Amino acid sequence: MLQSKSSKTPKEPLQQHQKSQSGLSAWLKVGRIDPEKSVQDHQSLDDQENYSKQEDSLEPALSYFAKADTVNTRLLKSLIPESVVPETSVVSAVSWLCVSKCSSNIQVLFLRWLITVFDFIDHKEDLHALYGFFFFFLQEEKMCPYICHVLYLLTRKENVKPFRVRRLLDLQAKTGMRPHLQALLSLYKLFCPELVSITLPTKTQIYFKNAEDPWKAAIKTIRQRRLENSPVPQPLFLGAAQPRSQKRKWNAQLVIPASSTNGSHLEGVREKNTDLYSTDEYFPVELLQNFPQLLQNVHRLEFPSRMGSVLTNPLLLHYINCAKDESVYLRLYYWLGQTLQEECTWCVVENGQNEEEFRDFLEILCRVQCFLHEGFAPCEEFLYRSLPLWDGLCCRSQILRLVSWIPLNSMYEIKSYLYDPLAQLFFTSSLYFKCSVLESLKRLLRNWLNWQMVHLDSAADSQTHSLNTTFSGLVNAVAELIHFVGMISTVALRLESNHTFLLYFILDFYETVCDVYLKYNMPLLIMPPAGVFYPVLLGMDSVNLNQLCYIMYRYRANLVAAKENEHSEKEIQQFRFSSETYQEYNQYITAMVGCLWTSNAFQKDTHPQGLHMDDELLNKTGVKEFKTSFNIVYHPAMIGYAVQFLQQAWPDDTTFNFSLIRGKKWNWYLKYLYAKGLEGLKVFIESSISRVSQASHNKAGNMEM
Repeated sequence: MLQSKSSKTPKEPLQQHQKSQSGLSAWLKVGRIDPEKSVQDHQSLDDQENYSKQEDSLEPALSYFAKADTVNTRLLKSLIPESVVPETSVVSAVSWLCVSKCSSNIQVLFLRWLITVFDFIDHKEDLHALYGFFFFFLQEEKMCPYICHVLYLLTRKENVKPFRVRRLLDLQAKTGMRPHLQALLSLYKLFCPELVSITLPTKTQIYFKNAEDPWKAAIKTIRQRRLENSPVPQPLFLGAAQPRSQKRKWNAQLVIPASSTNGSHLEGVREKNTDLYSTDEYFPVELLQNFPQLLQNVHRLEFPSRMGSVLTNPLLLHYINCAKDESVYLRLYYWLGQTLQEECTWCVVENGQNEEEFRDFLEILCRVQCFLHEGFAPCEEFLYRSLPLWDGLCCRSQILRLVSWIPLNSMYEIKSYLYDPLAQLFFTSSLYFKCSVLESLKRLLRNWLNWQMVHLDSAADSQTHSLNTTFSGLVNAVAELIHFVGMISTVALRLESNHTFLLYFILDFYETVCDVYLKYNMPLLIMPPAGVFYPVLLGMDSVNLNQLCYIMYRYRANLVAAKENEHSEKEIQQFRFSSETYQEYNQYITAMVGCLWTSNAFQKDTHPQGLHMDDELLNKTGVKEFKTSFNIVYHPAMIGYAVQFLQQAWPDDTTFNFSLIRGKKWNWYLKYLYAKGLEGLKVFIESSISRVSQASHNKAGNMEM
């Protein structure tokens, strides 16, 4: 990178170096001009002139290092890009690595600088051409971790060659499986699995731990000054208005960088790409403007240097959603993992401004995962690392929406990393927070069920054995989630005195659970715990009671279908509902019919936590007609309808004689309830009570109570 000369160098060249040095000083002062004067003086200049100036100022800076006698590390640390880094300048600097004139410390320092500014380089075609040059330096032990990092960022499928795989395997055998070697081998195996036969750890991890490089703080400061004081185009957001203010830290990486050579170079690329079948050149995203253009160039699209900008570009999101290019996801996950690990931790959210920026960034991640219908592994790792430190208040909506998109592919440690910290917050937080968590877990369950339907439908017949093994794990993961929600719901109802609002969200979750077998084709059926069922059955809210009736109706439909399919040859024999499931359903249905219809709930409810009580004990309560206390006339949730029915049927009677609702009037009352929108009650009664089912074919007047 840096050429060294004799100490007897003439003075005249040194004077030229001083001029170059002053040019570097002037370049380093970019962004320190008075903001108002800068806007007035340069508002009329176009982007091409600005990039040209940056390149002109960076070239003499690099030429200074190329001609100096010695290298001052402080000067190298002062190479702070304001916006983009011209590729030609980087290639010129890289070329000095092979002259053996600079120390290993300087080489490592330059590689660290290159990794830091990698996302700011405008183009990388010439840099990709130096792939073999970088690969050669793997033999240098001190440089190897940083070379692996650079290669990880540059690797394309065409770079994976057998001799390179052999070289990496030799290094692994010599030094052991170090994270940087594992990273590069994992990437090679992704592109060419037939070349990498060794087994690598599958758990996602951060392979490269970026230290606090001397440029990071300076880059943030300069970019903050530039974004706050200069009119910069806003990024595209999915389905939302553009933000009013520019974000200086996390969101600064979400804009596709404009090219410093966007003049003749891009015009040449545009002319070459007029032939839709010409695949010898990548198509830069700077030229991508509409969806038809995306379709025409989808086979040679080159993603931007700042991978984070994909999150705010709908066209690129459409591409990765359809193409399913693993290399694109790998690049995106790498960038996202680094960003979430190093900058989005709760300890850095120190004031309202930082929290707002953090919230906006997480909001973008939520929108993108919803757009792709897929959760990001780095977001999962971020949640597992952050939930134990979360106060439940900061960015609550965004965090809980991220929870709902946790992928269903690595569930072995979810109890300790998700359920336990979430339960601690759940039990100690407000009613509203409890309802928000239940809503998030309901969405998580639906996302998992939808995910397994898509992936199982696309599985080949040849993978039946492995599919059954994987499917068993998915069923267990879903069952664990349902049991977890049942546990926290039972405790929450006790803490919140069976609050109606909380019951609504709990029943909303079980409305998904009750239809898992028929709607999502998963052989799983888990009844709600008694601590949820009985508070709803005996509660005072008709909406929740009606929803419980609908849920029990769907449980019945799923169990009947499962019973019919048990003898089918197509049914997977290892997945059968246990007799305990049928037994628990029968106990619940007996309690419901006894309460709402036959008025004998206290005698026939055999559930261990049910309503069974002896008549002697019931007589001591002093309640008259205790047997009818919970039927559809006297039930606390239904008595309001009974009063309204009496007022309409006997407007002159002010005694409210509920015993009049019997015989033919009983059937009229049922129709009155159905007309009030209690469809859940309707389908439950018609499916679970045989007398009504038979009488539906007879005249209404023949029905008896």
